[in-house]
Amino acid sequence: MKQRSPKKISLKWIPFICISFFTLGILFSNRLWVPPESDGQLVSQHRREQELQFVSEDCDTKKKLAQDNDVMGEVSKTHEAIQSLDKSVAMLQMQLAASRSSQEMEDLDASGAVSTSARDGPPRKKMFMVIGINTAFSSRRRRDSVRETWMPQGEKLIQLEREKGIIIRFMIGHSATSNSILDRAIDSEDAQHKDFLRLEHVEGYHELSAKTKTFFSTAVAKWDAEFYVKVDDDVHVNLGMLAATLGRHRSKPRVYIGCMKSGPVLSQKNVKYHEPEYWKFGEEGNKYFRHATGQIYAISKDLATYVSINQPILHKYANEDVSLGSWFIGLEVEHIDDRNMCCGTPPDCEWKAQAGNVCVASFDWSCSGICKSVEKIKSVHERCGEGDAAVWSALF
Repeated sequence: MKQRSPKKISLKWIPFICISFFTLGILFSNRLWVPPESDGQLVSQHRREQELQFVSEDCDTKKKLAQDNDVMGEVSKTHEAIQSLDKSVAMLQMQLAASRSSQEMEDLDASGAVSTSARDGPPRKKMFMVIGINTAFSSRRRRDSVRETWMPQGEKLIQLEREKGIIIRFMIGHSATSNSILDRAIDSEDAQHKDFLRLEHVEGYHELSAKTKTFFSTAVAKWDAEFYVKVDDDVHVNLGMLAATLGRHRSKPRVYIGCMKSGPVLSQKNVKYHEPEYWKFGEEGNKYFRHATGQIYAISKDLATYVSINQPILHKYANEDVSLGSWFIGLEVEHIDDRNMCCGTPPDCEWKAQAGNVCVASFDWSCSGICKSVEKIKSVHERCGEGDAAVWSALF
């Protein structure tokens, strides 16, 4: 059999076939291969990715800060709510203590446990203020000088109580010896003037803190007053100005009014106003906390009731004014620094009176009272006094 020879491709088709394969190759390569980007394009793309990452992180940070601020805001609101609740609880406790004390006194009055000799008029009569003038057995001349100047006497004293609700009494305890000549002398003086408040207290200079506690307790038990005032018997007082000053604070529940000071804690022995418990106040040379100077100060009803109820556990420091300040240091109490309650004697109080700013009280700081008050208080009254009619016309 004769073999068929392979069919040869015509030469004229060869260029056409080459062009066709070249075109197919280009098409195939374009679909499967993407040309690499330039270095500039890569850097730009990387930068955009970093910026997007930074923006994302910044948004996350801001969201976190906003969440933290929200949490801190809630914590602050909770803290304020707790403080407000604490104040409310303190106020309720004070009011409860005052109500309990009042009820106890009413029960004692009803049962006859309080003798009629210890009462001054109807039990727990409502008053505006009770003024206790601190005095001693040896201070008869001082008491007489007060009676002759700023303290009303006889019918005027009774009228002041009835019309203005102001009680004024010299406060004094008893001697260490029962029914001594000192006690009998006070009994005789009281029978003449009827202006004493006798305290269940043994007199002594270093017992002023205890005497102060006893005064407030006794006064709260006898009178339901808005304010209780303690003043020394060598201080000049303008009653009308005192009443008007206290009247401005009568809407406040717990106020402590006076000339606030912060004197040095004296650790040296054998000096006046030595503080035996100086170590409690920190390093040597430290000062006391703010407290009203002892010549004159006033406290509101709730604070006097607090002292009365807690009398057995209130600590007594060597100085009476420091003791009083310490009893209030941890309470919700408004300290009112009124410099009109500690004017100097003439010419200081006289200049102020002439300028229309009559002082509440006047004394000499150097003497912790009016120096030689028996001889000088009448002059202070004439030059710095508000006038006898001022208390009757005072609005409070």
